[in-house]
Amino acid sequence: MRPILLPFMALSVITPLHAQSSKLDAEVDRLLPQVQAKVIAWRRDIHEHPELSNRETRTAELVANHLRSLGLEVRTGVAHTGVVGVLKGGKPGPVVALRADMDALPVTEEVDVPFASKVRTTYNGQDVGVMHACGHDTHTAMLMGVAEILAGMRKDLPGTVKFIFQPAEEGAPTGERGGAALMIEEGALDDPKPSAIFGLHVLPFPAGDIRYRPGGIMASADAFRIVVRGRQTHGAQPWNGIDPIVVASQIVLGLQTITSRQVDLTAGPDVITVGAINGGVRFNIIPDSVVMQGTIRTFDTAVRND
Repeated sequence: MRPILLPFMALSVITPLHAQSSKLDAEVDRLLPQVQAKVIAWRRDIHEHPELSNRETRTAELVANHLRSLGLEVRTGVAHTGVVGVLKGGKPGPVVALRADMDALPVTEEVDVPFASKVRTTYNGQDVGVMHACGHDTHTAMLMGVAEILAGMRKDLPGTVKFIFQPAEEGAPTGERGGAALMIEEGALDDPKPSAIFGLHVLPFPAGDIRYRPGGIMASADAFRIVVRGRQTHGAQPWNGIDPIVVASQIVLGLQTITSRQVDLTAGPDVITVGAINGGVRFNIIPDSVVMQGTIRTFDTAVRND
């Protein structure tokens, strides 16, 4: 076979694939306006009724009922409240998974919108507001919309699409397990096994922008907990005890030098944040302990392991 014929043979293979892709793209464009209002309504409903990690029962029911109405195979109760739906296309092809997270945060909403959250609950022994402050309401609603569009294209869809709605992305409550790791342990990626998984995260960019880059775009997230033990005494006689609040304050400052002095920031960014400090019950009593909680974020596996 002469080499000059190879490009034309490749073109003969690529052209049908391109035509098929263009046809699917056109069908997505046609169906998109039909679900846009639904996606907005779902997002506002989920935003108004937020649920903390491993407690996403209402959200999971909303998702599961929608997927069933589309004729998908649906599995519920994965990692407590996770939902997995499987859409089998009418043509042979690979298995691809699309993933969204469902849980909210213990944050009081201060934005005055008609669908603002008024939910309150107890979190770590404290009365807190609950809010979708990280956009998971948007992620869930968007993926529900994607499921509806692709289900409407089922006969022309090459391959299988797996829809994974994950609970506890923000971390399982103290003493519980949850999130992606538990979903995987319970078979969320099995039967069928996807060859690729796609997800996204809303950010305060201009509406309509989709941004990506090679490598990691979202950092790893590891939590830490430090208990500083001192010796209780009266606030008027600090010399008779050991003040864990002063020690904890020094630890907070010291932790910042790990990033500024021990990590090569020219190779990649890293962040250490202490987000909670709890200790003491009265203004005039030095407590016997302080509990600190925080997060470590990095894009470098070696730095993370260190």
